[in-house]
Amino acid sequence: MPSNRGTWVLITGASSGLGEEFARQYAALGHNLILVARRLERLEVLADSLRQQHRIDALVEQVDLTDIAAVGRLHQRLTEERGIEVDVLINNAGHGLQGPFLDSQPEAALSMIQLDIASLTAMTHLFGQDMRRRKRGKILQVASILAYQGVESFAVYSAAKAYVLRFSEALHREFKRDGVTVTALCPGLTDTGFASTAQQRITPMLRAVMMETPPVVRAGIRAMNNGRISTVPGVANKLNVVFMWATPRWLHQAVLARIMTA
Repeated sequence: MPSNRGTWVLITGASSGLGEEFARQYAALGHNLILVARRLERLEVLADSLRQQHRIDALVEQVDLTDIAAVGRLHQRLTEERGIEVDVLINNAGHGLQGPFLDSQPEAALSMIQLDIASLTAMTHLFGQDMRRRKRGKILQVASILAYQGVESFAVYSAAKAYVLRFSEALHREFKRDGVTVTALCPGLTDTGFASTAQQRITPMLRAVMMETPPVVRAGIRAMNNGRISTVPGVANKLNVVFMWATPRWLHQAVLARIMTA
């Protein structure tokens, strides 16, 4: 029998990409799952597959996370109506868009902020309070390597992910005294389908450093279980962060703009 039967992992953005891979890896470890996304059919197919393969419970919750009231209703359904205690929260849902800021519609930028910042903040507050009362729990916030600097043609996305990273760093210290860990995962370009959705051009340099989803997810789970404040998966991505720390902003911003567009 799975050794983690009875523990619950809530994953947002679980219908594809990193969220789907988190679901697969946690199911293989014997955890029960709460899969949250807007695409109901994909969630149900994934849940059925994982139930049969790993003999775990998998709940499907179709939620538009840009609606903060819907986030509150999700929390109420799980905690008050079902009596579920979420042991691990994976705040993975996010949206990106490439292009000059002034060439995009303001609604696109505001929708990105609503999902990447407001929804994540609400999820963390609601389920974080439950964890604090129990004096245990783990939260993984999926940020991005772009969180480390403002990036041309990714102005709103990189700023939103900078919020996620700094928010997580602050909460790591706040929550630690209550027995709850908060970790930020900062992946580089990953083969998740995100680039296509974000209308991002994959340059040869980006393709050379693109990672697959399994090692990125393993790095996030390992860092969270070890109580780390943040992690950047992949040697090339780690070197990129070191380069950004060691050089003036004008230089590494120019270099990254070249990598993203050339």
